[in-house]
Amino acid sequence: MKTVLTASAMLAALALPAFAAGDAAKGEKEFNKCKACHMIASGDETIVKGGRVGPNLYGVIGRVMGGVEDFRYSDGLAAKAEAGEVWTEETLADYVTDPNEFLGSRSKMTFKLRKGSEDVAAYLATFSE
Repeated sequence: MKTVLTASAMLAALALPAFAAGDAAKGEKEFNKCKACHMIASGDETIVKGGRVGPNLYGVIGRVMGGVEDFRYSDGLAAKAEAGEVWTEETLADYVTDPNEFLGSRSKMTFKLRKGSEDVAAYLATFSE
């Protein structure tokens, strides 16, 4: 019986990375790298001050990719918007890891977040419905 329990625990531990979500608390710290270009603001309330080079990231999870009005997106994100593709935590984490690779074309976002992308996506999800 002990062997079965040990084996079950080991299998569960190995499966955890497949189901692991990002850590929003860690993502808040990682988001400091994003603030040079992005802010998080809802209406008149600025939650995180940041640059305006990139779009406001309030409500990004669940929003159509390239969906902020009056923002000029790259052709790749504009195509995703036209197709109606929506940001999820997973797609956002993939995008910030390598925007050009994600789009299959040149992105305006030149920064690559090599570590912590899942955490940043989890953090941004806290500002989405």
